[in-house]
Amino acid sequence: MDSIEIVLAMLLAVVASAYLVRVLPLAVPLPLVQIGLGAVIAGFTGHGVQMDPALFFLLFLPPLLFLDGWRIPKGGLFRDKAVILELALGLVIFTVVGAGFLIHWLIPAMPLPVAFALAAIVSPTDPVAVSSIASRAPIPKRLMHILEGESLLNDASGLVCFRFAVAAAMTGAFSLTQASLTFVWLVAGGIGAGVLTVLAITWLQRLLFRRFGEPAGSPILVNLLMPFGAYLAAEHLHASGILAAVAAGITMSYVELSGQVMANTRIQRSAVWDTVQFALNGVMFVLLGEQLPDIMEGARVSLDQSGHVNAWWLVLYAFAISFGLMTLRFVWVWTALRITLYRKTRRGEPVRQPPLRLLLAMSLAGVRGAITLAGVMTLPLTLSNGAPFPARDLTIFLASTVILISLVAASIGLPRLLGGLHFPEEPAEQQEEDLARREAASAAIAAVERAQMELMHKGDECDMYPEAAGRVIALYQHRLDTRGAGDDEAAARYRQLDRAERALRLAALQAERRTIFNLARHEHISDEISRKLVREIDLVEARHKN
Repeated sequence: MDSIEIVLAMLLAVVASAYLVRVLPLAVPLPLVQIGLGAVIAGFTGHGVQMDPALFFLLFLPPLLFLDGWRIPKGGLFRDKAVILELALGLVIFTVVGAGFLIHWLIPAMPLPVAFALAAIVSPTDPVAVSSIASRAPIPKRLMHILEGESLLNDASGLVCFRFAVAAAMTGAFSLTQASLTFVWLVAGGIGAGVLTVLAITWLQRLLFRRFGEPAGSPILVNLLMPFGAYLAAEHLHASGILAAVAAGITMSYVELSGQVMANTRIQRSAVWDTVQFALNGVMFVLLGEQLPDIMEGARVSLDQSGHVNAWWLVLYAFAISFGLMTLRFVWVWTALRITLYRKTRRGEPVRQPPLRLLLAMSLAGVRGAITLAGVMTLPLTLSNGAPFPARDLTIFLASTVILISLVAASIGLPRLLGGLHFPEEPAEQQEEDLARREAASAAIAAVERAQMELMHKGDECDMYPEAAGRVIALYQHRLDTRGAGDDEAAARYRQLDRAERALRLAALQAERRTIFNLARHEHISDEISRKLVREIDLVEARHKN
């Protein structure tokens, strides 16, 4: 029962953190608030939560990576694929090698494979932590898309490197040829397992729905289980379950384009996934804070292995590793930019030098978070011969402090580095939105005209349908009349009118909702009718707010 109470306390801490981050006078990132609340829980309970590392990995990572892969903008992912791959693969290997030797040099008593394991697990960045800070800093959309794409792929590459380093620490041997072959299978098998799992489940689900109908809640539950199925299928094949979860999410985004899911299911599913994402990420950081006292106690014991007796060396190690990671990231980003600009110059393309502040922001934006914490918690407790895993508590402590330092550095540095910079809007995105609105309006008008003719043939009150169709068509004709093809001034005016119309519609919807609630309170309408009408208003309001 004690464990259940701790879990409930952590969930309550996640809920409380969402309010505290709004109440606090300073702009404190949400993950830091959650870590602090976790430390408060540890102070009351007096002990940390003991969880099997493999179970910890299975519970938290698949749904988070699946959702990241599902929701990342695919246009930005493929447009900047070269930059993303450079960061997600090249930078990870560069970080593992550079930071691994740095850590071993700082702490000679830490075996080199363990140092590489620590470097590998702190190499992936965390998109949720970056997004939390980005809400308070003007990070350009394109940069955010690059950071999101990087975090999706470097999770897999960093965790694969971590797996190899731990295996080397366990066995004392490392084969580059075997590691390369294993890496190829991990990547190919993981991606294949993720894609095939989603396609197979989707095909079976549609077959059952066509024959037996769609049970309420069933599609959402199946969708929640997909990442776990992909992860377990890949792990059963000894492939990368991490890549399987990411590939499953990306595949799911393409499956959605078929439009087979009902609108009501999509709305409910989106709300469920938002809740799952918020809860899992929040519990991850609360758990980090809850584990900190035990981690620090174990790190003090491991400190003796380094030959130092002063606990301040732990702080020095943490800051030295964090600064080393930022430096390595800056060197890689600067070098990659130089090479890209040189290639553009050779091809005769126009070159625009980004400001130095943007490069520094790119280095600070490499915030560590849930993936680092989840991965480092999977370190084995003992070696294959039964001996304790060397410097395990010290490794967990250093990984945890790197998370904290990167969060604080980004929350303080990013707003100052990016403040005052002007970022031009993406014209391609606006043109795509304008095109989609025009084509949708034209298709809607054609559909209304066809439906009008069909209803007039079927119904008795034929004079009613032309008037109703005219009212509906007028809404869509307004979009077409206020937007001239290729006319930027007309497009700008249309967007201003759209914003004004949205504001007026929201005001009207709020008045409708207040009136319905008032009628229900005075028992002029039933609760069932009020819930139905309020839900309709909520759905329309959500459409206008998005």
